[in-house]
Amino acid sequence: MTCQRENKIRCNEKLHIYTEYSINDIAHITYIGLTKETLKGMIINMKISELLNQEKATLSFEVFPPKKDTDFENVERAASDIAALHPSYILKPHAKEAIAELKPSYMSVTYGAGGSTKGHTIQLAQSIQKQYQVPTIAHLTCVCADHKSIKTALDEMKNAGIENILALRGDIPQNYEGQVFTDFAHASELAALIKEYGDFCVGGACYPEVHPDSSSRKEDILGLKRKVEAGCEYLTTQMFFDNNIFFNFMYRVREAGITIPIIPGIMPITKKVQVKNAVKLSGCNVPERFKNIVDRFGDSEEAMKQAGIAYATDQIIDLMANGVRHIHVYSMNKPEIAAGIQKNLSEILKA
Repeated sequence: MTCQRENKIRCNEKLHIYTEYSINDIAHITYIGLTKETLKGMIINMKISELLNQEKATLSFEVFPPKKDTDFENVERAASDIAALHPSYILKPHAKEAIAELKPSYMSVTYGAGGSTKGHTIQLAQSIQKQYQVPTIAHLTCVCADHKSIKTALDEMKNAGIENILALRGDIPQNYEGQVFTDFAHASELAALIKEYGDFCVGGACYPEVHPDSSSRKEDILGLKRKVEAGCEYLTTQMFFDNNIFFNFMYRVREAGITIPIIPGIMPITKKVQVKNAVKLSGCNVPERFKNIVDRFGDSEEAMKQAGIAYATDQIIDLMANGVRHIHVYSMNKPEIAAGIQKNLSEILKA
């Protein structure tokens, strides 16, 4: 049961499936003696680097796994709704192909501090791929990790059909008293091991406003170059709320000779408290225009959600108007936010 990868899927005649559409247009598959239920159980893998090299614009979403086993079902349901973007969230609920047409290009699944959610990360990523044929990226971090634990995680990911990994240094767990970084002090070291260990597509992270632990912009760029040399095939940015910061960052990165795809990460702020958390987490600048929005609508949950989705949409449209083709959205496990962004961009993504 094999499928050839040519930016299109052509399954062999024994499977009785044929399509001339890209992997994200799974609804357009012509079924000849094969039920949709059978197709639903198939895992169709695709390296994210291949997706990013296509001319087609991409819109992807990040979800995070639960910390407790008891919460997994709720998180899986939210992730599934984002993967499929259920018809109740879209304008044409009766269109048979609506779910597949609005599927995200891919999804990423985060990794808890110190590997605390490793099992759930792999389980959730595998579930998304198997149930919805949406390619996934599993995060992997350096925090509290040694060579043995990383190789074990890579084996588990390989067995689960996951071939895309985001290599991160990771956040230091709160109140942790042991040694945080043992065999891996930097994400570039982790990326190098992943590339050596298996046929994975490896991505990395970057900070348009400089990594909080970098001594200077120059040192920060050098760190990104080390990631690329270690095997990272693309970079995804931390959140930012001012597109000019991203454009300036791109100029510096390209001037330094970094040519791999860089995907802007957009965070729709839908609650007032998120602003403080975002600044604390990444040290990002909050422009006056956005401060005014939060001051005006922050006390109304529904108004702030609508304003936050609108602001994020405006950011994305401006980015795409200036030549950016790939967008990653930090959805915070909220299907309605992902669907709102997706709906606002439904025609723009096709242009």
